[in-house]
Amino acid sequence: MAQERPFDFKGVNHLALVCRDMKKTVEFYRDKLGMPLIKTINLPNNSGQHFFFDCGNGDSIAFFWFPEAPEASPGIAAPAALPTQGNFASAHGSMNHVALNIPAEKFDDYYQRLIDLGIEVTPILNHDNSPSQVSAVLTEDVFVRSVYFFDPDGICLEFAAWTTVFDESDVAHEPISATEFNSA
Repeated sequence: MAQERPFDFKGVNHLALVCRDMKKTVEFYRDKLGMPLIKTINLPNNSGQHFFFDCGNGDSIAFFWFPEAPEASPGIAAPAALPTQGNFASAHGSMNHVALNIPAEKFDDYYQRLIDLGIEVTPILNHDNSPSQVSAVLTEDVFVRSVYFFDPDGICLEFAAWTTVFDESDVAHEPISATEFNSA
């Protein structure tokens, strides 16, 4: 039975990230990944810029550029490495990565396009329910296919393609209390 929701969400309007160089960000997201630039703002008093890119379904990825922003903190505010290539953890309250939904039937083609664009990518990760949670090949147990890569600022991006429809059996784990975990 469907539960009534207290808010009528329509998806993610936008994620607001911070870049080091707006020109390089536009070259990557618009010119390499093909996301249309849909809105640009120069912030008051020469305090920076705020640009929005269309990432499909009416959703956007937005970037602030602040001339006086602190330097990036890989391993704290974002992962220090891509999955399979090192420590993928990031700090509490950080944004670990942005997963962009792509069509499953175009996954292999898009993977090759990233390589052809000279973007360093992870191997394809076929996430499944096995103990390792990854299959080297596409099987019926795979629920999402992923490839990860960094943008020019070290923001971790993922192309993700769902390969299954979830049902109530897919919610099978109790949430862990950090307080209880740390006291054990």
